[in-house]
Amino acid sequence: MRKAILVTLLCLAAAIRAESYRKLDWDALVPKGWQPDAELANTNLGWLQDDDPKARELLARLKRAWDAAPVEPALKGARVRLPGYVVPLERKGDELREFLLVPYYGACIHTPPPPANQIVHVLPAKPLRGIQTMDAVWVSGTLDTVRVETGMGAAGYRLKADAVTAYGGR
Repeated sequence: MRKAILVTLLCLAAAIRAESYRKLDWDALVPKGWQPDAELANTNLGWLQDDDPKARELLARLKRAWDAAPVEPALKGARVRLPGYVVPLERKGDELREFLLVPYYGACIHTPPPPANQIVHVLPAKPLRGIQTMDAVWVSGTLDTVRVETGMGAAGYRLKADAVTAYGGR
């Protein structure tokens, strides 16, 4: 009986903590009016081949624009809860100490990475175990508008994570 009560209280406490964060979707990270496809305007992509120098130049222009993507300043200091996929940056043994959170499976692993306002640099409060590349998770913590350059892409946000949990669809 005591164990059941304890489990119930722990679940209730977790639910209350989760509600203290504003649940975000990825669109909220993009400022109103920003056009991520502006570099592609007036370009007929159907005429370009992968090895065409014009295609390589267009990809380079797109990457520069996306790396400089603006962030939503109103989110600075917000306590948020955001779902996404894990791209590990720093591991020590089986402990994950730093990662990128991205909006879709395969982002940052393939070229080009998403715009900077669609990449969040996550610093967990304590090292995480059992988290693998592209695991789907919820991250709860305090968001900042800090640009971070990594080998996997430029992040427009940093999230100091209080909690990282497996994604359960909620």
